[in-house]
Amino acid sequence: MAMAAPSIRTVASVFGLLLLVFALSSTVIYLVSSAPAAASPSSILLNLRPFAARCPPAPPLRIFMYDLPARFHVAMMSTNSAAPAPANGSDAEGQPFPAWPPSAGGIRRQHSVEYWMMASLQLHGGGGGAREAVRVRDPEAAEAFFVPFFSSLSFNVHGRNMTDPDTEDDRLLQVELMDILWKSKYWQRSAGRDHVIPMHHPNAFRFLRDMVNASVLIVSDFGRYAKELASLKKDVVAPYVHVVDSFINDDPSDPFEARPTLLFFRGRTVRKDEGKIRKKLAKILKDKDGVRFEDSLATGDGIKTSTEGMRSSKFCLHPAGDTPSSCRLFDAIVSHCVPVIISSRIELPFEDEIDYSEFSLFFSVEEALRPGYLLNQIRQMPKEKWVEMWSKLKNVSSHYEFQYPPRKGDAVNMIWRQVKHKIPAVNLAIHRNRRLKIPDWW
Repeated sequence: MAMAAPSIRTVASVFGLLLLVFALSSTVIYLVSSAPAAASPSSILLNLRPFAARCPPAPPLRIFMYDLPARFHVAMMSTNSAAPAPANGSDAEGQPFPAWPPSAGGIRRQHSVEYWMMASLQLHGGGGGAREAVRVRDPEAAEAFFVPFFSSLSFNVHGRNMTDPDTEDDRLLQVELMDILWKSKYWQRSAGRDHVIPMHHPNAFRFLRDMVNASVLIVSDFGRYAKELASLKKDVVAPYVHVVDSFINDDPSDPFEARPTLLFFRGRTVRKDEGKIRKKLAKILKDKDGVRFEDSLATGDGIKTSTEGMRSSKFCLHPAGDTPSSCRLFDAIVSHCVPVIISSRIELPFEDEIDYSEFSLFFSVEEALRPGYLLNQIRQMPKEKWVEMWSKLKNVSSHYEFQYPPRKGDAVNMIWRQVKHKIPAVNLAIHRNRRLKIPDWW
């Protein structure tokens, strides 16, 4: 029997099915050929970047700097009537900006964060991607306000101790500054919340601190601040300015063997408050095998000896000073000497971005005073682990460099970035305060 010829509808259906199969096959071939030859599910996942990494860099923070008379800042740097030398250029008006004087070392240099922050706002131009903050001339365009009062330097140059009659000059500067700020409509509209005030020395601004307790304070730690005055919630912990030279050419073939000293400390052993631990540590550690524990002052010769000691040591001891922090930690970091930090109350700079446990060891006061415990712990560290921590120290040390002009990721830019992180909370407090009848009613 002869078969019936297929109908037109059947032929059309078969033809359409063939077209669909061809289209799907072509799509699969295209997708396979477009993918990298060596790509695998795991490698594809590794190529994924965080959302923030795919976003363009945030613009720099817009800062309005108060135009204070020189007696509040750079005039305190000079010990004679001659004008200080310009520092690598001039400010936005073309006027020389004074260099930090080489003679102002020791404690004055350690707490000179205020100077470097002011210097960073003197530069020309918009800043580009290397700067975290730029100065604006219109206060209405500012996101924050910088108060260039060298409060740490004022404490150090006006009187030799806290009972010296010359400290009255420091107090009068603070009184005059507060009069200027209270008359500013920008201070009035925010109660000073969006104002940035450096107070790096533990005794800086000591006479009128309670009048600026709403501002963003730049501090070294919170050892001498009441909780209602300063906290991590609103303030920024900044590093000390290191006094030893940075170790630039630290590239030995065997860094572990290139540092024969196990543990190094050089500094004053008689201190106040938490610093009393230094004298106790001296009794436990002095004259132990592989340990250099020396009592000294931060003089020129002492700094040279400390530089040599840190560069030739695997670990550098960092007990508390008069407050939980001290410059020694940052000297150790730029010397690539693994810090051994002894404190139960220390706060560290940039800790939302830097994990100090990757290149530092931490001991409580109780652990450090247990005979033999600390030395046993560091002696048991494998060479490979120490080299790993040493390498990470080299990678992070640039974040603790103060320089003019500032460079991307250096200490000043890191500090300004921390200030930028505080601005959303600052704005929240300002906006709520404008409409609340009972502040913090809950």
